[in-house]
Amino acid sequence: MTTTRPQRGQRGSAPVPGDPEPAAANRSGGATAIVVVQKVFGAETSNFFLLLGTTLFLLAFGLVMVLSSSSIEDGASAGHDFFSSFARQGLYALIGVPLLLIASRMPVGFWKKWAWPAVVATSVLQLLVFAPGLSYAFQGNQNWIHIGSFTAQPSELVKLALILWVSWILARKRSLLDDWKHVFLPIAPVAGISIGLVLLGHDLGTAIIMGMIVIGCLFYAGVRLRIVAVAVVVAAAIALLFTQVRTSRTDRISAWLEGCTAKGDYSGSCWQSIHAWWGIASGGIFGSGLGESKAKWSWLPEADNDFIFAIIGDELGLIGAVLVLVLFIVLAIAFIRIIRASTDPFARTVTGGVMVWVIGQAFVNIAVVLGFLPVLGVPLPLISAGGSSLIASLVGIGVVLSFARHRPVRE
Repeated sequence: MTTTRPQRGQRGSAPVPGDPEPAAANRSGGATAIVVVQKVFGAETSNFFLLLGTTLFLLAFGLVMVLSSSSIEDGASAGHDFFSSFARQGLYALIGVPLLLIASRMPVGFWKKWAWPAVVATSVLQLLVFAPGLSYAFQGNQNWIHIGSFTAQPSELVKLALILWVSWILARKRSLLDDWKHVFLPIAPVAGISIGLVLLGHDLGTAIIMGMIVIGCLFYAGVRLRIVAVAVVVAAAIALLFTQVRTSRTDRISAWLEGCTAKGDYSGSCWQSIHAWWGIASGGIFGSGLGESKAKWSWLPEADNDFIFAIIGDELGLIGAVLVLVLFIVLAIAFIRIIRASTDPFARTVTGGVMVWVIGQAFVNIAVVLGFLPVLGVPLPLISAGGSSLIASLVGIGVVLSFARHRPVRE
C-alpha cells in the first residue's frame, strides 16, 4: 500500500526541518511590533499619556487649520499650489514628532549634562541672524537665518536651551535661593545676553516670551517671591523701554490703547486686529464652516500664523474657539500634575518653564487676536504655521515627557 506525504499547509502535516512554521513566524513578527510600540510609548504614569495625547491632538487640529487658512493664499500665488503651506507644515510635524519621542526616552542626567552646551550653541545660532548672506528680515524683524530655500528662527531653540540651563543652575543652587546674589549670578547675565540678542533683531514679542520663561523658572524653582517680583518689575521696565525705540511699536500700542477707534487705524496699525474681530464675529456660535472663512481671502495678514485663532473662530465659531482654550487648559493640567509628582528640582523647574512657554505664549497669542494685548507677533504653539516654533515646542514637550515616563522614587 502506498502512502502519500501530506503537503505543507495541510492539517496534520509535519513541519519540514529547517523551515519555520508560518504561524510561528507571524506570531514572532507581531510580538516584535508590539515590543517596539511598547518601548516607544511605554510609560508608568497616566500623566505621560495625558500630555502626549493632548499634544498630538493639538498638532493634528493645527494641521487641519493651517490647510484651511493658507490654501487660498497659496492658490493665488505664482505656483498655484493650494497645499504648499500644509505640506510644509506636515513635513515639520513628521520631523518634530519623532524628535519628541526620542526626547521622551532620554534620562534626566542627559538634559543636565547638555544644558551648558545647549545655551552656548543656540546663542551662536542666534548670532547668525546678523551674518551677511545668512540673515533674513521679515516685517522689520531680523530674527531668521536663510540658507537656500530653508529658513529657521534660532530664537525658538534658545527658549528651550534657556529653560534647561536656568533650571540646572537653580537646581544646583537650591540651598542658596534665599540670597538674591546667588539668583542674580550667573542667571541675569546669561539670560540677558540670550534675550538681548533677540532684541537686537527687533523681535520684542519673542523676547517678552523668553522673559516670561525665565521668571517662570525662578518661581517653580522656589525662589523667594520678593526676588521674583523684582525680576518682574525689571523685565516690565525693559520691555516698556523697547516699545519706545521704534515708531511702529508706539503706533500699534497707541492704537490699541484707543481701542482702534480712530479713523486712520482701520487702514493702519489696526488692520489685522479689526479684520480678526470681524472674522470671529462672523463665525457666531457654530461657525461659518470649515474652509468657509472670508477673512483669509487676503483680508487678514498672517492668517495661518499669528492670527490663526481668528480663522478658528470664524470657521468653527465659539465652539471651536472654546475647544482650543479647553485643550490648552488640559495641557496646563498635565504639566501641573507632572510638577506635583516630580521629586527632582531640576525636572520641576524645566516642566514649569516649558509650561510657561507653551501655555503662556498660547494665551498671549489669543489675547492679541481678541484685542486684549497689542500686536506682538508670536505664534499659537502647536497650531500656527511655522517649522521652528513647532519643532522646538514638540522637543520641549518631549523633555517634559521624559520626566513623566516613570513614577518618581520618593525618599
